[in-house]
Amino acid sequence: MQIAAFMASPTGRAIRVVLGLVLIWLGFWQMDGTAGTIVGVIGFVPLLAGAMNWCLIAPILGAPFKGSDLT
Repeated sequence: MQIAAFMASPTGRAIRVVLGLVLIWLGFWQMDGTAGTIVGVIGFVPLLAGAMNWCLIAPILGAPFKGSDLT
């Protein structure tokens, strides 16, 4: 439950957004071919999750999906 609380914090959200941006940058501008496209598209998952304050692993941990419901 502590990891879900951290991921809902402003720091956790910022880390997810930055990670998503890095994956998008790596996938679309640094890698070639299908692998780059896949990495770039996967980058949108943490980007959107951080921006929308969703924690995708929280339900597995018994916490709410939306970070705002956690705090």
